[in-house]
Amino acid sequence: MKPKTCKVCRAKFTPARPLQTTCSIPCALEWGKKQLAKKQAKEAREEKAKDKAKREALKPRSHWIALAQKAVNRYVRARDFHEGCISCHLPASWDGQWHASHFRSTAAASSVRFHLWNIHKACSVCNNHKSGNLAAYTPRLVALIGQERVDWLMAQNQRANYSAEYLQRLASVFNKKAARQERRNAGDMPKHSPNSGAQLGAVSL
Repeated sequence: MKPKTCKVCRAKFTPARPLQTTCSIPCALEWGKKQLAKKQAKEAREEKAKDKAKREALKPRSHWIALAQKAVNRYVRARDFHEGCISCHLPASWDGQWHASHFRSTAAASSVRFHLWNIHKACSVCNNHKSGNLAAYTPRLVALIGQERVDWLMAQNQRANYSAEYLQRLASVFNKKAARQERRNAGDMPKHSPNSGAQLGAVSL
């Protein structure tokens, strides 16, 4: 038989059997311990994954909706990074808190709660204290995406029943999209640009 390299001590040896992988009994015992430890580690990982899957299966759908919405909102803020508030005069250079504001509310039209035509960056004042400031939001949204798309959004009154699996995939996809956009934003232009919020520009939807 051709010489082999011992799996443990790396010494060259001539095997006595075709499947022999070590040069001696001590090395064979050591190799057996390593293989057993590897098997036990794999089984532990598999058991941990099963336990995690069981715990996640017990979480309510509201948990996954919140997780997906957080990811989509993160992407919207990154997408509209250079834009001012969709509902007022505040420019992108404003140093307050920015939100992702729904044109159609999630309660009234849950089927478009994740639709990008329906969500745009807004200041916390408009979104929190003025319920989105829709009187100003509406004409600006028409200018941004067109009357036909706004009419379509207004017609979406049905309720959606998203599955946990769909919501998990949505969160994963939008977190990745947001991370990519945030990296682009970091190298694109200064955060505080005096003209960045002067007017609403076209956004990729």
